[in-house]
Amino acid sequence: MTINIATRFLLSAAALPLLLVTIPAVARPEDGKGKSDVKFTIDASARARIEAIDGQFRPATSPDDVFVSFRTTVAARLDVADFTLGGEIVDARGYAESDKSSVKTTEIDALEPVQAYAAYRFRDVAQKGDTLTATAGRFSLDIGSSRLVGRTDFPNTVLSYLGVMGEWRTRGKDRFLVFWTEPFTALPDDAGAIHHNGFKFDRAAGNMTFFGTSGTVAEAFKNVSVELYGYRLVEEDRPGRLTRDRHLSTFGTRIRRAPAKGKFDFEAEGALQRGTARATTAANDLKDLKVQAGFGHAEAGWTAAKGWMPRISAMFDYASADGAKSSYGRFDTLFGARRADFGPVALYGPIGRANLISPGARIEAKPSKRFDLMAAVRGLWLADATDAFASTGVRDKTGALGRHAGTQIEARARRWLIPDRLRLEAGGAYLAKGRFLRDAPNAPTTGDTRYGYMDLSVSF
Repeated sequence: MTINIATRFLLSAAALPLLLVTIPAVARPEDGKGKSDVKFTIDASARARIEAIDGQFRPATSPDDVFVSFRTTVAARLDVADFTLGGEIVDARGYAESDKSSVKTTEIDALEPVQAYAAYRFRDVAQKGDTLTATAGRFSLDIGSSRLVGRTDFPNTVLSYLGVMGEWRTRGKDRFLVFWTEPFTALPDDAGAIHHNGFKFDRAAGNMTFFGTSGTVAEAFKNVSVELYGYRLVEEDRPGRLTRDRHLSTFGTRIRRAPAKGKFDFEAEGALQRGTARATTAANDLKDLKVQAGFGHAEAGWTAAKGWMPRISAMFDYASADGAKSSYGRFDTLFGARRADFGPVALYGPIGRANLISPGARIEAKPSKRFDLMAAVRGLWLADATDAFASTGVRDKTGALGRHAGTQIEARARRWLIPDRLRLEAGGAYLAKGRFLRDAPNAPTTGDTRYGYMDLSVSF
């Protein structure tokens, strides 16, 4: 990392605690007798983050960059017996990034009401202890592993959907979910407005429909859960926004034994994707290609029962690529999250579920209840040498450079300064570029990629 970029990073990190926004907490009302059928709650949080990257891997982007971001969330909920009204506002802003920064709408979306919904809970539907919750309005979604439909904490902004949802839960923690939605498009989406924190309400324009179902049996076997899911995405062009006209059906399954002290754990998930899509968003691209794609994730680990309780795990990820001329083979991760599997995103994030073969290993430890550590390493290869690698945009159409993209090393440390209220997190990643990321025709000549971040978050 150059002296200039390191200096900017350290100065910003030193100022980080002074830049947090303070939000008043609102106490929950009580009826004076203990319990009540009416309950009103407000939860709020604020986070400030400084991150820096050097040795950029993306084409046509600043070779080094610094980004200072702030995210404030306020979520309110009114429960009247089994009826609920809920809402959430997220304000995500950013500063100091370069003119050619990779920062997009996933990091900046000023003052957006990401949730506004009504829900009713039916009790004892099939048997005692069951609940069926019907929800309508605008809401976020997080399903299963979050790999295809997820809401994770690392990105500043929140994906949201307009529609209806039904969720059935049993006393044994089985879950069945069905939904029909129109995803919101984050606005403004032009580079100038993004870099100036421009304000414009997001829009569900009606040119995209996303619906599906997911069912999870919590104890299909002893301590093993099984999930089956199916999603459908239908996308069309609209005035001012050209799309790839995706008509995708995605079917998958997941089996998991959760980590536990002194136990082995495992997880396996796979999905097939079928339908049609166009290769580009160009107005003159009218050819619908047959989609044949898929992805798979496998992981196995063991957690010690005493001491720091380290968990050691090995994982393997595969995602298909577009190599055939008569069909489209690149897997579409839909609205999935990447952080848990592949490392930090925001200014970083080279790895995604497309054109990927990646074995890896991870170690996690908890020296105390307030402090945890994680380190991971991954090897990176292309599933097809002629397609763009993962989320980098780097491509060699000839395939002459082979499939080795490089090696990623990642580390993270988190500490609760005030338990459940104030947390400090710091981490980073090093991408040792292989031949493909060094020598591809559109690969930037910037050397290996170094990335670091630090954030301070407070909850009320």
